Amino acid sequence: MLVFSTSDKGGSGRSVTSSNIAYRLCLQGYDVAYADFDFGSPTAGALFEITAVQRGLPDNEDDSEVGLHRYLLGSYVGIARFDVGATTDRSGLRYIGSNAGRLVLLPGDEGGAEFLTSDDVVVNRCARLLTELDQEFEIVVIDLSAGRSVALEIALKTMALEQLRDHVVRWLVFHRWTRQHILAAAGLVYGPNGLVNTGVNYGHRREELLAAIRFVRTAVPAPNAHLGARHGAQATWLQEQNAALKRLATHNKLGLTSLLGATPIEQVLQWREQIILDNDVVANIAAQETVDAYNYLARRLMDNVAWERL
Repeated sequence: MLVFSTSDKGGSGRSVTSSNIAYRLCLQGYDVAYADFDFGSPTAGALFEITAVQRGLPDNEDDSEVGLHRYLLGSYVGIARFDVGATTDRSGLRYIGSNAGRLVLLPGDEGGAEFLTSDDVVVNRCARLLTELDQEFEIVVIDLSAGRSVALEIALKTMALEQLRDHVVRWLVFHRWTRQHILAAAGLVYGPNGLVNTGVNYGHRREELLAAIRFVRTAVPAPNAHLGARHGAQATWLQEQNAALKRLATHNKLGLTSLLGATPIEQVLQWREQIILDNDVVANIAAQETVDAYNYLARRLMDNVAWERL
């Protein structure tokens, strides 16, 4: 399965949620590869707390290995890989469990930049990469840049190629629970130059592409949370705003039928973007609801019923 994570705006929680989903899938026994396609800001290494690649792969003098940016630009040496359990600086991530699968990071390049073109050379190299990863790993998470980026175009062009049409593909679109983010996510997917229309122009079938897209709401306040400490007028206003957001999401085709799941506001992530471990909950640092949300998203991602045509 190839899972593309995207969002229209920065700060949507796309990367931190995607990496936590990847970690939860690994705990469930799946072999997972995490490919950092956020070429202008390749910081997935920081989420997995691998200091050597916290800002992407540094430029090696011997160039024995390269990050994804240089690989797609035409480097013919090996792609750098980091087994998270073996290379992380965080002790809690070093031993995942005897029944867990592998979790491997393919970083971008430090100092890389967004692509200026999605030409055939780049697309064909991307197709080769994703084909090889899909054969080796059960799940490949591809974390794209925010917005209508060239990374998104590369992904859409690659998945339209004949040799990749039979692969199982999911598109996850992340947005925060705000008016701006709801409208931006709707534009990214359904807008004139959005994911769907652009994909169709590249050769995708509209209905198949729509069926492969689900939305993930992030940092959603718990219903009625802390309302008891607020004045009655403010509590009523907050409930009204939440109802208005639900109506806005439904009107823009981001409602429950197209929703994969949601994550709550997590105080830990307000201060430090990281993988949330079960030990963080045991230590009363993180909330159980956050772990439950990530586990739910991981299960739903693998549940074919959740991906039946809308």
